[in-house]
Amino acid sequence: MNIFDIMGPVMVGPSSSHTAGAVRIGRMARRLLGEGTPKEAAITLYGSFAATGEGHGTDRALIAGLLGMQTDDERIASSYDWAKKEDMHFSFSRAKGSGEHPNTARIDLVSRSGKTLSMTAASLGGGRITVTELDGLRVNFSGDLPTLIVQNEDTPGHVSAVSTMIAQTNVNLATMQLSRDYPGGNAVMIVETDKTIPKDALDLLRQHKGIQHVTFIDSSES
Repeated sequence: MNIFDIMGPVMVGPSSSHTAGAVRIGRMARRLLGEGTPKEAAITLYGSFAATGEGHGTDRALIAGLLGMQTDDERIASSYDWAKKEDMHFSFSRAKGSGEHPNTARIDLVSRSGKTLSMTAASLGGGRITVTELDGLRVNFSGDLPTLIVQNEDTPGHVSAVSTMIAQTNVNLATMQLSRDYPGGNAVMIVETDKTIPKDALDLLRQHKGIQHVTFIDSSES
């Protein structure tokens, strides 16, 4: 067990769930978008995020994460002002949903180039998070391990391409999850590994026919 699992994260704010976890959710969405600070962000809050999040600074923490701030950044409280400086437009709404963790947010992003991302994630306490949905597909990952996210057409050969690439780079696979919306539609692979996958291997994977997007989350940069 890591000492931070006991003590919690170094953070600014009154609550590890509502503040530190919210910053990490925002940072995760930014990293999955992959193009720096988004142009637009529409954020939906559920459960206690919706009920008490504003008082705990959840809204400011989510914006701070989208701007790339860390959990201990003293600018979190003024993240709205920093968003304005970086020309990031954002909005908040609150909704009821069935089955969501009490501390859940959905973030819909548009990048400067027009790329879109939809991500739903929950804050579990102690600054830990889990991503539960990515572009409409159910997933389950935290970013605590090096994580490869491959979004692809649901056609044969992609699982083999990913597993072969990992084997050739001498990286040990820890877990693999597969999800799709319907046969022949869109699919996503979530692969957790023991160490970082080399950039050149990721670039080769991006050239594989039918693979739409490849993202690698290096846990050392979370």
